[in-house]
Amino acid sequence: MFEIRKATLEDIELINRLAWIVFPHTYKELLSQGQIDFMMDWMYSPENLRKQMTEDRHIYYLAFDGSEPAGYLSIQPEGEHTYHLQKIYVLPSYQGKKLGKLLFNQAIQAIKELHPEPCQMRLNVNRYNTNAVEFYQRMGMKKVFEGDFDIGHGYLMTDYIMELDI
Repeated sequence: MFEIRKATLEDIELINRLAWIVFPHTYKELLSQGQIDFMMDWMYSPENLRKQMTEDRHIYYLAFDGSEPAGYLSIQPEGEHTYHLQKIYVLPSYQGKKLGKLLFNQAIQAIKELHPEPCQMRLNVNRYNTNAVEFYQRMGMKKVFEGDFDIGHGYLMTDYIMELDI
């Protein structure tokens, strides 16, 4: 049975370790190794994780199977009535075990606690990551925009922006 808890600054190294497993695995067929390395530093270096949690208002949650870490998510306020699901990843060994749905529902629950009034949850998803796009559609999200976003060093994020009314 999975347990989810809010992450603290003490969990930065764990989030970094999990990311080094799941992020390259997720994108190995979609991105170059150079872009994966760039994005890992940009999003998951301990310094950048600390900045996200202390300055950028990211709220991380960690999922565990007993004492074993199994996945994570991050939400961030993005306006008066909008929250961004920044990250939701499940370790390869736990995929297909309904943990993604559990983490997704945790994101919704956390947003409702922060913002009891109606609001929206948005996310960016690589438009070529068909498994993720289909997962989010099953969760009720709708594609509202498509774009190529310059993230620096000649790299683009080729994403759908998806949205869910909460």
